[in-house]
Amino acid sequence: MTSPARRAGLFLAGTAVVMVVYALLYQFGLAVTQGIEISFLKALHFVVETFTTVGYGERAGDLSNVPMLVLSMAMQLTGVALIFLTLPAFVLPLFAEAFASQPATSYDGEGHVVVCSFSPTVETLVEELGERGKDHVVVEPDEQRASSLNKQDIPVVSGDPEDVEVMESVDADRADAVVAAADDETNASIILAAQHIAEDTPVYSLVKDESHTDYHKYAGADEVVQPRSLLGKSLAGKASSAVQAEISGAVEIGEDLDIAELLVQRGSPIEGKTVESCGIDQFPGTNIIGAWFRGEFVSPPAPDRVIDEHTILLVGGLADEVEVMWELTLSNTRRNRQSGVVVAGYGVVGSTVASAVTEAGLTTTVLDIQDQPGVDVVGDVTDAITLEEAGLEEARCLVLAVEDDTTALFATLVAKQVAPEVEVIARANDADSTPKLYRSGAQYVLSLPTVSGRMLASKLLDEEVITPETQVELVRMHAPELAGRTLGEIDVRARTNCTVLAIEREGEVLTGIDADLLLRENDMLVLAGNDEAIDAFVELAQ
Repeated sequence: MTSPARRAGLFLAGTAVVMVVYALLYQFGLAVTQGIEISFLKALHFVVETFTTVGYGERAGDLSNVPMLVLSMAMQLTGVALIFLTLPAFVLPLFAEAFASQPATSYDGEGHVVVCSFSPTVETLVEELGERGKDHVVVEPDEQRASSLNKQDIPVVSGDPEDVEVMESVDADRADAVVAAADDETNASIILAAQHIAEDTPVYSLVKDESHTDYHKYAGADEVVQPRSLLGKSLAGKASSAVQAEISGAVEIGEDLDIAELLVQRGSPIEGKTVESCGIDQFPGTNIIGAWFRGEFVSPPAPDRVIDEHTILLVGGLADEVEVMWELTLSNTRRNRQSGVVVAGYGVVGSTVASAVTEAGLTTTVLDIQDQPGVDVVGDVTDAITLEEAGLEEARCLVLAVEDDTTALFATLVAKQVAPEVEVIARANDADSTPKLYRSGAQYVLSLPTVSGRMLASKLLDEEVITPETQVELVRMHAPELAGRTLGEIDVRARTNCTVLAIEREGEVLTGIDADLLLRENDMLVLAGNDEAIDAFVELAQ
């Protein structure tokens, strides 16, 4: 129960108790002082008349002696007191709550981010901005949704972001950026409204249909973000990693330094082992920066965390050592399977996956419910016969790029029956579907709202992130205050959760660094970690 509702319940219950007590006293007083016997109901009726101040009527003659008059006055005073208590204890809080839940109609700020229209993507963006202490405000045209956001303590203004006056009310001309996150057509109107009053404020827009990109740019958008294309490329990268006989998707941050996401396959040498005992300790220059555990990204993972077939390790270090770690994530059984990839769903995401996988030199079979150019097999992805026709039993990987999460869930269950050893890599349109897809048997799930929101956050905050789905930052930082101490003495990872990947010193990049390395004043540290970890290192280095 909410606080006002609980107060109301307690108040009503207390009032009832007081009235019952007075009714019993009145009944007893008449019997003792005047010898008049009345029922409890008549006594209660008298108390109600007193409390409501409607008059005594037929019972006025009962008040003929001093004790009964005193009792009557006590009841009257109690009734008045209860009425006055009702205002501060119940009525006023309800009014205050009602007014407090009303969203603002303006926002006074500078250097903030104006986000137009709330959605799952915006929810992720708002979380990222909040975690980094970046001022922001959501402009929401739906009054009920705006009220709900206000109750969640999300800065919100109720109004139409297409309205120039609304954009003025949120100080768009003094903002660091405006984000248009509604549908494609509405976003074009939002861009024009923002440009009308804030020509110098950068405008970012989201597009669902890539063909609308040029229209948004023509309207004045400084950058158009295509989350579905990025999602498709990310899924393709995971599919390539699961299929190819060599590591793919690694990010090079130096001549010999790589960062890569490694999917742990069922039956691999490190499945069932802990992070500490998986073999990473054999490579002093390589670290597990973070890991996905059934949809939850942890950076860095606890040493006793168990690695299973749904784990994805984010590993950084010497290229040769990263490749050895990748080999430990592969299953000997799956090495002998064919290298085909089945892509289910041929929308923006699916077509991007198919194109990227084909460019990587892999055999691709495209499955879709509609017959169109580029589709190899027409049918329902939740039908076992259709999956068999697409060659799933001989494939190494199935990429589910369908628009509906329920279809993806059921298709995963069917796929695991048709081909138990196949790697299932799935797209989630709702972040809440991610754990269910993992439970149904998917090895890797990527949420569209998560990718979109984090990608926008990295652009707005000008951060270099390794992958938008992890939001692990890669930074280079001087730390002269730490000079003269070894990495072992500083214990950076334990104290900040940052990972020191390399050190740039006098034009050279030192890799394979160990705990005995002594820091110098002009050293540039190459660090990997999330925003909190980087902030912790900054405090440590001061």
